Amino acid sequence: MTAKGVIAAGHAETVNAAAAILQDGGNAFDAVVAATCAACAVEPVLSSLGGGGFLLARPAAGEPALYDFFSQTPKARLPETEADFYPIIADFGTATQEFHIGMGSIAVPGTVRGLFRVHRDLCTMPMTRLVEPARALARDGFTVNRLQAYLFKVVGPIYMASRASRDIFESRAAAGQLMGEGETMRNPGLADTLEALARDGEDLFYRGDIAARIAADCRAGGGSLAVGDLEDYQAVRRRPLAVGHGGARLHTNPPPSTGGILIAFALGLLRDRDLTAERFGAFRHLAALTRVMDSTNRARIESRLHQDGEADGERLLLDPTFLETYRREILDRPKAARGTTHVSVIDRAGNAAALTLSNGEGCGYVVPGTGIMLNNMLGEEDINPLGFHRWPTDTRIASMMAPSLAVEGDGSITALGSGGSNRIRTAILQVLINMLDFKMPAAAAVEAPRLHFENGLLSIEPGFDDQTVERLAADFDKIDKWDGLNLFFGGVHVARLDGLTGRFTGGGDPRRGGEARVV
Repeated sequence: MTAKGVIAAGHAETVNAAAAILQDGGNAFDAVVAATCAACAVEPVLSSLGGGGFLLARPAAGEPALYDFFSQTPKARLPETEADFYPIIADFGTATQEFHIGMGSIAVPGTVRGLFRVHRDLCTMPMTRLVEPARALARDGFTVNRLQAYLFKVVGPIYMASRASRDIFESRAAAGQLMGEGETMRNPGLADTLEALARDGEDLFYRGDIAARIAADCRAGGGSLAVGDLEDYQAVRRRPLAVGHGGARLHTNPPPSTGGILIAFALGLLRDRDLTAERFGAFRHLAALTRVMDSTNRARIESRLHQDGEADGERLLLDPTFLETYRREILDRPKAARGTTHVSVIDRAGNAAALTLSNGEGCGYVVPGTGIMLNNMLGEEDINPLGFHRWPTDTRIASMMAPSLAVEGDGSITALGSGGSNRIRTAILQVLINMLDFKMPAAAAVEAPRLHFENGLLSIEPGFDDQTVERLAADFDKIDKWDGLNLFFGGVHVARLDGLTGRFTGGGDPRRGGEARVV
C-alpha cells in the first residue's frame, strides 16, 4: 500500500493526531493543524493556543509561503507600578534561570488566528474534524511522558502559580507538585474550547467571550492586553527567505524574525567551503562550524554589524543585502527566544508543512473555563533591552524560530525546524549540513552529535573523536563537554520525501522526545 506521508514531532500523541488525519485522506496542512492542536494538549509547557508561531508551507502545486502568527506587543503599556509582573526561578538541575510571569507578561496570542488562516488557505477537512484528536486527548486524558515531567519540574512555579493552573497540572498523587511521569493528565476546559472554536470560529477568541474575559481579567489584574489588541491582531502571509546550498533551495522564516536570516548568513559563510573533503566530525568540519557560529553571532542584531567598520575575511562573505534587511526590518524589534515545539509533515502529493510554536514558558494565568494558559512573551529580557516595561508598542515580536523547507533539484523535499531558543539556528544548520553535504539519512542527521558556540563558550555533545575535540578545545578559553545528547542543543524534527524514489523518511529528535512516522 502506498504511504500517505511522513510526520515528525516532539510527542507520540502529536504524531498520532497528524497520522489519523493523513489516514483519513487529509493533506499535510490538515495534518499539521491537527498536530498543533494536539501539541497544545500534550506539550503544554512548549505550546499553547495562547502563544504564537510560524508555518512554512509549500503546496505541491504552488510556491512556498510563510504564515506568521507570532505574538504582538499590546498597543499600550500599563504603568510599571500597576503591572502584575514578577520573577520566578526555573531549576534545570545543573543551573537555574530567572523568568518573569504574571498578567503583565502577556503579549497578544496569535496561534488561534494563525491556525484558522492556514485552514482557510490550505486545508481540505473541516476544523471540527481537525480538532478531534486534541479534544479526545484533553477530555479522556493522556500519559505524561518523561520529557514533559522534566519540563514541569523546571518551570514548576509557573504552573503552580494559580488555582486554575493547579487544577489542570497539579499531581493527583503528590499534592503540591506538578504531574509526574506516568500520571494521566486531563484538561476538559481545553476540550470544550477546541470544540467551541471549531464550531463558532476564531472570533470567539478575538472578539467574543474569550476575548472579553481576557481583556477584563487583564484590566483588573495588572495586564496590558486590551480588547482592541485582540480584535486587530492579524496572521500575516510572507514570502519566505530563500538561499541556495548543497544543490538545494532552502526556504525559511524571513524578517522580521531573526532565525531564518541567521541560518542564511551561516550558509553564505560556508558557500565556498567543501566540508565533505574530510569525514563528519573531522577537525576541519568542526572548526568551520565554530568559526561560522562565531561570525554569525557577531552578525546578530545586538552587534549592530552594519555600524561596525571592522571587517575580517569572514564578515566580508556576509551578503550586504542581508545586512541591510537586518538593519531595516529587524534591528529595533523586540526579540523572543524561549521554549518551543515543532511539527513537520509531508504528504504523498508533495504538500509540505513545517510549523514551530511557542508559549514562552506560560504566564501562570489560565483563561477561566478554557484550559488555555497564555504566554509570557513580555517577560523575556531580550524583548526589554532597556529594562522591563520598555518594549515598543503594537509591534510584531521577532523570533529565533525558523521552520524551513529544502527543495532539491531532483524534486526531493525536506521539512524541518527546531525548538531551543538561541540554539534553534545552529541545530537546524547542522542538520541541514548533515543531510545536504554529508548525505546522511534524516534520522542519522538528527541524531548526530552537535556543538554550539556563543558568548565565548563552546558547548559540545559526546560522539565526536576525543582527539579532535581536544584539538578544537585548544582554540577556546571556555568549553563545556556534555555527557549526553541534551535538549539544550535543540529538537530538530525532520520529514523528507525522496524525489527519485517517492520514499518517505523522517527523524524525530531524541533530545526533545521526538518521533517520526511514515503512515
